[in-house]
Amino acid sequence: MDEFLKWYFSGRPVVASYLGADGYDHTLGDFTAAAFAAREREEILWLDRLSRLETATPDDAIDRDLVLSQLRGSIALASWPDWRRDPAVYLSAIFTSMFTPFQRRLKPEPELVSAAVSRLAEVPDVLAACRTNLDADLAAPLLVQRGLGQARTGRNFLTRTIPSMVTDPELRAKLADAAEPAAAAFDAFVAFLEGFECGGTWRMGERLYSTLLRERELLGYDAAELHRKGEAAWASLDARMREVTLRLNGTEDWRAAMESLMDDHPATLADMRAEYEAETCRAREFVKERDLVTFPEGEECLVLPSAEYTRPVLAVAHYLAPPPLSSSRTGVFFVPYTPDDFTEEQVRQRLRTNSRAQMPSIAVHEAYPGHHWHLSHMASNTRTVRNVFRTPYFTEGWALYVEKLLHEQGYFDTLATELAHLDCRIFRAARIVVDTALHCEDMSIEEAETFMATKASLSPGTAQGEVSRYCAWPTQAPSYLTGAIEIDRIRESYEGSLKSFHDKIAGSGGLPLGLAEQAAHL
Repeated sequence: MDEFLKWYFSGRPVVASYLGADGYDHTLGDFTAAAFAAREREEILWLDRLSRLETATPDDAIDRDLVLSQLRGSIALASWPDWRRDPAVYLSAIFTSMFTPFQRRLKPEPELVSAAVSRLAEVPDVLAACRTNLDADLAAPLLVQRGLGQARTGRNFLTRTIPSMVTDPELRAKLADAAEPAAAAFDAFVAFLEGFECGGTWRMGERLYSTLLRERELLGYDAAELHRKGEAAWASLDARMREVTLRLNGTEDWRAAMESLMDDHPATLADMRAEYEAETCRAREFVKERDLVTFPEGEECLVLPSAEYTRPVLAVAHYLAPPPLSSSRTGVFFVPYTPDDFTEEQVRQRLRTNSRAQMPSIAVHEAYPGHHWHLSHMASNTRTVRNVFRTPYFTEGWALYVEKLLHEQGYFDTLATELAHLDCRIFRAARIVVDTALHCEDMSIEEAETFMATKASLSPGTAQGEVSRYCAWPTQAPSYLTGAIEIDRIRESYEGSLKSFHDKIAGSGGLPLGLAEQAAHL
């Protein structure tokens, strides 16, 4: 397994560095078509080799099967090559590799700047590879436009945002100077994307979608059954929300009730961040008082504005985990700020979808005992491969599972916060319906946006951002509720305390649900 990880990291130095592995900080890696093709061939060899591997213990078998699931998924996706379809493959590597080290600050500033300067020198080559590799017959206009929105932030991000994170004036000037050629490459890349004409589709298709559910996520059903599960979950939650709304205001119209609740929101983006920070502290104290989990030593969750480069493509709160291959246990709950060019009305709509009734559910999901607790807790797992590979069907499933857990424990102590909690859940049911319909049927983008705006309490602008994300990231959106339901099912058969269940299953990693069930019962 160590040999496999060494091979895996060598071809993906940005991933290795992000996870906290030493020795990969000074390069972005090889993004040429030849390199992608070579990795695809080598994955097939590794699958064959590891499939024949005998294991000594049940935990070893889980490690092996975790890697096999990742390899099978990656090999299946070779028929849907994102590196030929989506500029985000290249842009995400650049932005992540530049921003994350300065956000985490795990090494002395001179070392961070040295690594950044080295990576900046490679940015023109990475963008040139993207220009060469993008296939006009495969790339979809929607994905190119998403990439264009990110690329337009490149110059400011590299020449101003990143240098502003450096405290030493000389090092800051050195970094700004090194950023200029990379920024010029971004300028040229923006011009390229603006003129790039393509006719590909973002629809994955049922066959590959179902293959990923079965072979990568190790679920026992296909896309059609997942779609039906989403519809059933939506109907059940709709009935519950009608009942809560009847108690809240005497009607069953929960959409109107949520619209009214969303009018009670922070006045500014800065106020939104401050209120999320207070709610995060409250959630932590509640979980601690109820003794629901074991807190890892030294964990800390910062609550900060979202990074500038993510604002054009992420309209919701999100989380940056501590690098699991390091000693850090500090994570970041990013509050969803808007791009600088948003109108006053667009900012108001973003604030409305982060209303005071919704904040408790979101803070629980992102921080305690959601993503931050889980990912800082699992970082102590000594099985390296568990900290390298994880699936959103567990990690996002866990974060939604604990929302329901805290509802059971009485955290959402008003009808308004209870309704908002259920709204967060029905939103995830709607995601299942929409994602499967978009990629496996013929639902249009416009129909999907209407569905998300009427079947969940999203503003039209947020619904638009959400659907764009689903088109770009097939199979991810259903992971939340699918995983939460599966974790609930595993809990029902667990013999032991609630706290021991949480510590054990979450500490086992972010495993595909079939493997998570095995780990819980070891």
